Amino acid sequence: MNLSDAALLVAAGLAAGTVNAVAGGGSLITFPALIAIGLPPVPANVTNSVSVFPGYVASVAGSRMDLPGGRQLWRLLPTTVLGTGVGCLLLLVTPARAFELVVPFLVLGATAVLAFQDPLRRLVGHPAHLSPRRRTLSVQVMVAVGSVYGGYFGAALGVMLVAGLALVLDTTLARVTAIKNLLSAVVGLTTLVVFALFGPVQWAAAAVIAPATVTGGYLGARLVRRLPSVVLKTVIVVFGTVIGLYLLWRALR
Repeated sequence: MNLSDAALLVAAGLAAGTVNAVAGGGSLITFPALIAIGLPPVPANVTNSVSVFPGYVASVAGSRMDLPGGRQLWRLLPTTVLGTGVGCLLLLVTPARAFELVVPFLVLGATAVLAFQDPLRRLVGHPAHLSPRRRTLSVQVMVAVGSVYGGYFGAALGVMLVAGLALVLDTTLARVTAIKNLLSAVVGLTTLVVFALFGPVQWAAAAVIAPATVTGGYLGARLVRRLPSVVLKTVIVVFGTVIGLYLLWRALR
């Protein structure tokens, strides 16, 4: 790795940390940067997952005031760890081509769910009107699906988590984003452990990107607290649409 490669990775890490905290999808900045310095796709994907973890932790620190109290949030963590482990296993043992074709539609679908959140709530029922048992089950399912995706690929994980959680939680988007940051950090920690043991991580590249994502993640999380909900939703929907279309183009070319 030469100096220009390192500079590219630092810039990508700063941008990715900020984007992950605000909307999710920052991995689509660092992943192409790793490809650009010469890493093959699978090592780049694995290194990318390891590299962005510190940025997720910084996002949690920046948004901690918006995290809800009580035990309900912590009950999501085992589901997150298990789902992420399943996703990591899928990445390590199965061909990626089929999932590459599915991922864009998952991202675009999640973005559409967030964009049309209110009409969908009228169809499936507002979270405030659901029974506690059904609401708890809905949240667990959303977290499980997002975690499997995060363990396998990870890019746009934030978009998917925000879209799913906003549909089944009766709370502000800033709080949903804070929960997303915590769950993303758990996904990141799980992938770090699994890939450190079994994945082809390029540790020099990860060491360059990781500190930059910390700065970007903290600054992005502080920015979220200042944005009105309608502006935050618009940013996430626009970014999610761009990500989904980019992934679709990359899968079909």
